[in-house]
Amino acid sequence: MIKFSDPIDVASHCARAALGMMDRHGVPAHPNNFVVWYAYVADRDPELTKAINGILRSGQKFNDMVSADLFERFFGTSQQEAELRAVGQRIEDAVGRVIEYLSTANQGAETYGAALESFSGELARGPAVANLGTLVKTVLDETRVMVEVNRQLEERLENSSGEIARLREDLDQLKREATTDALTGIANRKLFDVSLREAALEAQEDRKFLSLMMVDIDFFKQFNDTHGHMVGDQVLKLVARTIQDCVRGKDTAARYGGEEFAVVLPETGLKDAIQVADTIRRTVASRKIMNRRSGQLLGQVTLSIGVAEYDFGEPLGGFVHRADEALYLAKRQGRNRVLSQDDVNAAGSVGFQE
Repeated sequence: MIKFSDPIDVASHCARAALGMMDRHGVPAHPNNFVVWYAYVADRDPELTKAINGILRSGQKFNDMVSADLFERFFGTSQQEAELRAVGQRIEDAVGRVIEYLSTANQGAETYGAALESFSGELARGPAVANLGTLVKTVLDETRVMVEVNRQLEERLENSSGEIARLREDLDQLKREATTDALTGIANRKLFDVSLREAALEAQEDRKFLSLMMVDIDFFKQFNDTHGHMVGDQVLKLVARTIQDCVRGKDTAARYGGEEFAVVLPETGLKDAIQVADTIRRTVASRKIMNRRSGQLLGQVTLSIGVAEYDFGEPLGGFVHRADEALYLAKRQGRNRVLSQDDVNAAGSVGFQE
């Protein structure tokens, strides 16, 4: 999460500039949107700046879905992290209570042990018959106390065990939510970043292939504006489900942001990754989009996909950039196609003869 610690004059300037830009682009001035635009004006996050500049260049409107996506990608995880900390603290508190219960039981056992030792000592000294009844009663009383302590301990441990199990389930659910895109149900940008980093480390250590594809829905803005956000959301879900169905369990399919997706392909060379990408492209293009309520056919959706293969030791930003370059080239060459880093290199090598 980005931290803000600007002096008051800088903060005032950035706040005014952020509100001005929000007004020009028709962005409602509620707190979430303000955080995004303040960070953009202050130039605090290169990825956020790149995302907003890309939207501005494309002419896309900053509607509620776009604005919510920006906040979720760059700031939304802070709430999830706070929830994770809260559940973790509750688990810690529950474990602390268990330790306290065990300590109380231990003190009861020590008291009971001392009573038995005292009783044993009295018997060794040969107590009078008159005192024997009193000694037995004392031991029986201590035994009853010990039985009650154990009963309470068992009950408290059973309750605490159930509470800890429920809290663990809550924690697992929060972890899943923190790494899952709420709309499509596949991995979100946060999990993508983690998966790519881990896959690159493993590829470098084991000297294995690693490929990456960047996927973009062609003319999604036009489709969304024509048919509405609800239909647009269904298209995003369809594409996400198709990508997920076409990859292996070890691969990570993620929503990168907006209508863009990414797939991390461990142990996959460029040639095989291109084949997987083309399978995804053809599968999506073969499906007709229909409004289920009216039965109206809304046409087809196509994808542009860029593919790159990891060079051992290269910065991950450069790896993503090379896949992005292939994606943009696919769009420039007519969309609905898969191009790779080799195509980018070939296009860059073409020139005029002197």
